Amino acid sequence: MEIRPHRIIHRRKTRKIKVGNISVGGNSPISIQSMTNTLTTDIKNTIKQIHSLEDAGADIVRVSCPDENSTKSLREIVKEVKAPIVADIHFHHKRAIEAAEMGASCLRINPGNIGSKNRVLEVVKAAKDNNCSIRIGVNAGSLDKELLEKYKEPCPEALVESANYNIKLLEDNDFFNFKISVKSSDIFLTVKAYKKLSEICDYPLHLGVTEAGSLLTGSIKSSIGIGQLLMDGIGDTIRVSLSSDPVDEVKAGYEILKSLGIRSRGVNIISCPSCARQAFPVIETVKKLEKKLAHIKKPINLSIIGCVVNGPGEAAQTEIGLTGGGQDNNLLYLSGIPHTKIASSEIIDTVVKLVEEKVKETN
Repeated sequence: MEIRPHRIIHRRKTRKIKVGNISVGGNSPISIQSMTNTLTTDIKNTIKQIHSLEDAGADIVRVSCPDENSTKSLREIVKEVKAPIVADIHFHHKRAIEAAEMGASCLRINPGNIGSKNRVLEVVKAAKDNNCSIRIGVNAGSLDKELLEKYKEPCPEALVESANYNIKLLEDNDFFNFKISVKSSDIFLTVKAYKKLSEICDYPLHLGVTEAGSLLTGSIKSSIGIGQLLMDGIGDTIRVSLSSDPVDEVKAGYEILKSLGIRSRGVNIISCPSCARQAFPVIETVKKLEKKLAHIKKPINLSIIGCVVNGPGEAAQTEIGLTGGGQDNNLLYLSGIPHTKIASSEIIDTVVKLVEEKVKETN
């Protein structure tokens, strides 16, 4: 996708940390994360799901570690996957220590929930000893009682104060290899909290609207919240939280980055909503093309427009374009130039063939 001057996003300068072999922050690409929903003790299916996430383009994968058997399972899981694994830890500091020792690349913790400062120190030592980063995960749904008493309800100030407290805990223990999130299911609260936090620290930020909902609802809420922050240059890694297949989270994440011209993967189909002017069935055509082109990983732009009102203009901006024409004379464009006329019945096979050939040319 061509980046036009009005689309340039000036990213906030942050420290760079490592999550396994993935850099987060600084000038690193904005990474996409997801989380498994299998039982971690079901090692075979957890590995299978991680492989599916990797194939979809996930850079980092989080795995829940609620008990000792789960953390012990990490040793075998880590050996069989390429993506760095983040161990999701709540309350019990021993799980964090075990996860670091089992090969996790990052520990997702809320230090305030871990317990005493001595316990935090033990977790930090384990992270240092095992070259493991940490994510401070502040969530509006699990704020400290003291903060809730002080602010009466979750608010941006409460989330940022919690993050600040946890930042100081790690810094006081001479640990700086961490990133931070301040999530809420409320878009306004989330955006305000991240903006406030970005003004007072330079650690990389993990963006997300937590518990966003189902595939459609959650994708829309996440696009508004995450997208707004990214447009302001805030954010170094993202997770779209959906009550759906984790692979959908990765796809939605790429669509957010793709729409902002930040990062592209696979075929980007520009298509019209269709109307009485359409010369071929646009909606069905796009559905079939998405399915048949799902295996393409190389970024490529494709326009599928049902009539000549906007078709030529969109085709001028894409590698392959199709504009609906009367009497079954649809016009195919290559690199913005009219190429040939094709019948509606030939659209799917012709476009798929052209996209696959285009990808081979650029490999």
